[in-house]
Amino acid sequence: MRIDILLNKLCIVKTRSIAKNACDKNVILINGKISKASAEVKVDDIITIHMFGKINVIKIKKIPDGNVAKRDVLDFYDLLESNIVQ
Repeated sequence: MRIDILLNKLCIVKTRSIAKNACDKNVILINGKISKASAEVKVDDIITIHMFGKINVIKIKKIPDGNVAKRDVLDFYDLLESNIVQ
């Protein structure tokens, strides 16, 4: 699944266009490499997100097939690290 779609489906960003813009600004990394919006995400990938004054590092546990309810998003990823940027 594309990174911009995944970030939207897992409620990490509000819209897919925000996720695409974040990728265009080089603030999304997959396994330590700068990601394009079209980059494919696989199970066990580590995604680093530098947005909204925070750095979040997540590990993908499984890829959703369709839309995901907000109460179920933590079934799809683990939050490994969350730091506020000063």
